[in-house]
Parts: sequence; C-alpha cells; structure tokens
Amino acid sequence: MSRAIEGPARAGRLAQFASRLASPVALLVIWQIASMTGLLSPRILAGPGDIVATASRLIASGELINGLIVSFLRVLAGFSIALVAGIVLALISGLSRFGEAVIDPPIQMLKAMPFLGLLPLFILWFGIGEMPKIGLVAFGAIFPIYLTLYGGIRGIDRKLIEAGQMMDLGTTSIIRHIVIPGALPSLLVGVRYGLSVAWLSLVVGEQINASSGIGYTISYARDFMQTDVIVVCLLVYAILGLLTDGLVRMIEAYALRWRPVVFG
Repeated sequence: MSRAIEGPARAGRLAQFASRLASPVALLVIWQIASMTGLLSPRILAGPGDIVATASRLIASGELINGLIVSFLRVLAGFSIALVAGIVLALISGLSRFGEAVIDPPIQMLKAMPFLGLLPLFILWFGIGEMPKIGLVAFGAIFPIYLTLYGGIRGIDRKLIEAGQMMDLGTTSIIRHIVIPGALPSLLVGVRYGLSVAWLSLVVGEQINASSGIGYTISYARDFMQTDVIVVCLLVYAILGLLTDGLVRMIEAYALRWRPVVFG
C-alpha cells in the first residue's frame, strides 16, 4: 500500500521539479536562438553557446582558475577580519551597557556610509596593493555580523540568565552556555549575509587598480567589449557565493541540530 502511494508522490515531485525548470530552459533556448539569428548582438550579450565555449577556453588556459583562487583568498582574508572584529564588538556592545554606549553609535554611523565610496580613501591609506581590496571586503562584511549578533544577544530571554545565576554560574559560564548558544542562530544569519556583501565588495574592489582576480578579468573584458568573458566571470562570482553560503548552511545544520524542526 505504501509503495502504491509512494509512486505517485515521487512522480508528482518530479513533475513539480520539471515545471520549475521549464521557464529557465525556455529562456536559454530563446536567448540562443536570438543570438544565432543576429537579433541579439554579441556586443550586447553573448549567446549561451559562446559563453560555454569561452568558459572552457578560460579554464583550459588557467586564467579563470588563477583568478578564482586570488579572489577567493581576498574574500577569505577580508571576511576573516570582519568575522573576528564583528563578534568581538558585538559581544562588548551586547553584554555591557557601557560597551553599547561606546561602540554602537560609531558602528551605526559607519553603517550609514556608502562603503563602496570609501575605496578612494582606502587607496590613499593603503596604496594600490592587496590591502584596499581586503579592507573593503572586511568593512562591508562586518556590519551584518555585528548587527545580527548584537540583536541575538539582546534578544536572549532574561529568565535564562537569571536561571544561570541561580545555579551559581559565573559570567564566563553564562556567556559560554547561555549567551553564545542563544545568539548563534542570529550570528549564522549575519555570516551568510556578510558573505554576500563580501563578494559584492570584491567585485568593485577588483575592478580598480587590480592586476589579478575575477574582477580584473571583468575590467579587461569590458575594455574590449567581450561580453562572453564578463558573463562567465559573473557566473563564477555567483557560484562562489552559492558555495560559500552552502558551507555556512552545513555548519548551521550541524551547530543548530538541537533546534526543533518547525516544518518538515
């Protein structure tokens, strides 16, 4: 009986999956036909077939792989700085009223600034090497991490803190066993959002005074109107962002496995 029910259910899921793929596939077909018939000029947007061929060429030459490694290392360095600084600042601000009064107002002021517009200052301060790009990534990613962790700490039920105090837990133990687990879901949301901001920051930073990386390849291709190369690089950025987000989701699933599942 269960097998008889399972068969139609599986078929229904496959039909739903196929229906979700229908519109993207149709768009790709229309895009390719428009490119082949000349309705869509390569100077405006290269066709899917040309993009696949260009991606294969860039991979075979090693240009895409080298640029990908350089870009990934820049995001890794900048985001690591943002993660450490964001957590430390959020803990100080979230656990202390004095810390909140000292740290939170400047953070809110800096958050309101267009961080991409700070690139000229970063170049003046750090030169045209790696530091402006890493600094821009760190500056952009720190705010989601700080804000979500700060909100998570402030949102912890006061009764849990009081229960810990009644059990004679010290401040360090309360932070370790109550505050950090309670604020961890908010922190992981901030990490996911911060990673997306980090990649966005890098796209801009690598197109100015860069000699390597995916953004440099985009800038070079723009000068020669190579739309196929630009699309390939944008797809690489999207894939890298998706992979890093997936990694955080895996960490989230492991670290928060104690949470009840609301919807199966």
